[in-house]
Amino acid sequence: MSSTGDDTAVGGLCAVHVPRTARTVTDLPRLTRFPAVQPGQPAIERLTPTSELIGYRGPTACAAAGITYRQLDYWARTGLLEPSVRSAYPATSQRLYSFRDILLLKIVKRLLDAGVSLQNIRVAVAHLQSADQADLTGLTLMCDGATVYECTTAQQVVDLLKGGHGVFGIAVGAVWQELELALGRLHAERTDTGETLVGHDPADELAQRRNRAV
Repeated sequence: MSSTGDDTAVGGLCAVHVPRTARTVTDLPRLTRFPAVQPGQPAIERLTPTSELIGYRGPTACAAAGITYRQLDYWARTGLLEPSVRSAYPATSQRLYSFRDILLLKIVKRLLDAGVSLQNIRVAVAHLQSADQADLTGLTLMCDGATVYECTTAQQVVDLLKGGHGVFGIAVGAVWQELELALGRLHAERTDTGETLVGHDPADELAQRRNRAV
């Protein structure tokens, strides 16, 4: 267990989520994959939302992370969280975010909502960016409004609570799964070819079937 801030405790934010067991990426359910846009032709290759060959533009990143474009732009310009696939420079290009980037955007939003300072969030983001992707889903971030702690086991979470710390928790694996579901319904872009990938929303398909039945 490690701390990414100071040890000042601030009480009373919200409920704690304590994972029973750590999960790896392979434990998460596989989702509907993106079909490449090929008019009149079936997609030859299908990619998951987490693939390194997929990037997401700013509006999609905002929709999936639950933030405004103003927040996204500010965080990129101030270096809090810049897109790892493609930056906005030169000015003619559009930012392109990876799945991991958007995962961190969601975590930043939740930490801000919990009252964590931008200074401590910067430290937490830098730490998460350096972590192996396979390890992220087994992490639980605990914070007391001032300090962010990284827990890899449920016992570490319990120990924090016993010590009077950690009144707010983020199970990264749960955020990962939630984000993968959301991005599977949104448009993306292949980073190697630049082609558009269309997401699949089961709700839209169900609505179309109902309309045809009327």
